Amino acid sequence: MAQPNPYRERLSLPWWLWLPAVAVAAALAAEVKLGAPGAATWIAYLVLLPLTVAGLWSLGRIRIEVSNGELRVDDAHIPLRYVGEVTTVTPADKSDLLGPYMDPEAFVVQRPWIGPAVRVEVRDEADPTPYWLISSRHPEDLAAAIREAAQASITR
Repeated sequence: MAQPNPYRERLSLPWWLWLPAVAVAAALAAEVKLGAPGAATWIAYLVLLPLTVAGLWSLGRIRIEVSNGELRVDDAHIPLRYVGEVTTVTPADKSDLLGPYMDPEAFVVQRPWIGPAVRVEVRDEADPTPYWLISSRHPEDLAAAIREAAQASITR
């Protein structure tokens, strides 16, 4: 049985990161154009701009979903019956969890342009991963959805 209100979020890039990246690619293409003769002058634009857009798109393709008794982050998933404590993480605490207090076996999906995160404890004896650390623009909503769905999976 599916969860009544599945949670979905996409960790896309904000528009203000697209502008400088495309501008830098255009400037690099212009530099190449200055040194290339004839028809080859446009090849840098035809290569660099689509590659930049594709790279930016791929950086923002990560999806988070809580539905059907699972937490999915990109291609990784964990049944909610193995979820323990779920806590929201402030940007400052996320910095600590990614630095001196990080467990090297943790599963981390972190985007630097997204400050807060959610820490999900893993309670599976067969899984060496102690916790998941997931960037989220709406950490309270994500944490609540995980807790609600985990509770629903236990009562079934």
